[in-house]
Amino acid sequence: MKNLALLSTTALTVSGLVFGTMQAVSAATLNWEWSYFGSGITARGKFITNDTPDNFGFYEILEISGTRNNETITGLQPAGTPIPGNEPFNVDNLISLNSQQLTGDGFGYSTSSGNYASPFFASFLPIPGYLEVFSAPPFVLGSLGTEDSESAVVFSARIISIPEYTSILSLLAVGTLGLVSASKRQQSLQLTEQKHAKALR
Repeated sequence: MKNLALLSTTALTVSGLVFGTMQAVSAATLNWEWSYFGSGITARGKFITNDTPDNFGFYEILEISGTRNNETITGLQPAGTPIPGNEPFNVDNLISLNSQQLTGDGFGYSTSSGNYASPFFASFLPIPGYLEVFSAPPFVLGSLGTEDSESAVVFSARIISIPEYTSILSLLAVGTLGLVSASKRQQSLQLTEQKHAKALR
């Protein structure tokens, strides 16, 4: 009975650890590839997002990397703020696998030359599609400067990795079998010891 109680406690502990890992994985992140291009514009890179979409199928972009016209992307514009020179249009940093992958607010980022860009979905166009707002210093508050632009682009993004739930379930199965096997060996050893003790009496 003592060994059975020990086995149960150990199994519960291992199960707790494994299912705790599953909860951590369920709150994991997804890796994406993204790109867009237009007249004189080529941008591409990677996103890291949360792994649970909202009710409209949009994931929150947490990190960004890549290049725009050979300039390294240096950071993601915080959601709820505009890129400099494009006030008061805040970005929301959302991405989706829907046919419309960006919202009307889009995402924003900075580059190594001190420039900013923000692609978004322009539903107000006669034929809705994607636009990119580009702004470069000096920034003019509330309006695009002469060096800035708003251009049509073709945008696409896809998920390139997802959490491996199967491997976690496999770990749980192997761990449980190992515990059962260890318990049987312990019981067999105890029976042998009991028989040996009786033979010595």
